[in-house]
Amino acid sequence: MKRKSRLILILLLAGLLLAGCVGSPEFAAPGVTLTVDGADEPEQVSTGVQLLVLLTVLSMAPAILIMTTGFTRIVIVLSLLRNAIGTPSVPPNQVVIGLSLLLTFFIMAPVYDEVDEQAIQPYLDQQIDQEQAFELASAPIRDFMFEQTNQKDLELFLSLNNQERPETLDDIPSAVLLPAFVISELRTAFTMGFMVYVPFLIIDMVVSSVLLAMGMMMLPPSLISLPFKLLLFVMVDGWYLIARSLSLSFF
Repeated sequence: MKRKSRLILILLLAGLLLAGCVGSPEFAAPGVTLTVDGADEPEQVSTGVQLLVLLTVLSMAPAILIMTTGFTRIVIVLSLLRNAIGTPSVPPNQVVIGLSLLLTFFIMAPVYDEVDEQAIQPYLDQQIDQEQAFELASAPIRDFMFEQTNQKDLELFLSLNNQERPETLDDIPSAVLLPAFVISELRTAFTMGFMVYVPFLIIDMVVSSVLLAMGMMMLPPSLISLPFKLLLFVMVDGWYLIARSLSLSFF
């Protein structure tokens, strides 16, 4: 009973404190001050909504980076290259992701420069509003995605969306373009990954045949083929070829 009485007393005190906080626009704690002011003008409400939208966009920035740039193709090819060599943990994931980001920034630099020139700088100079800035910023990115998207993938999502074939590319909504672009990037990435896999697969087959002919069936072929695959990759300057092929695949 005493415990129940104490609990009820604590709840009553907490309710009184909360009621006092609601009535006061300012609540102070040791080292922390929180002020809640009402919005007297519509512009203040609009600013708060814009801040909320900005925070939401920032939280979705990784997904936007992955879905609207060449990052997907690059990271898949590098991951398949690592598995083809036979070193699933070398280079580590941090290096693969970092190299993918650097190549993505390099490839997308002309697009970002165009976005900055046409949309960001005029918006910062208050020459255009937010809606115009968004339309001008999305145009170069859409052009990049259209160049990398297969026609068949666009037709697929247009038909799934029950939409007739538009006359111009500007009439294709972004909701159709985005999945078509991602599917095209996945197809291109796996095609390039297959081409990367073939030389290392041949080395594995040769080493396995030699070991089988010598009667060394208990010796793992990957243990013998790994040095040869690394030697081949170094001799042909593999990182140069991979970076060159990935960069040229976007142009």
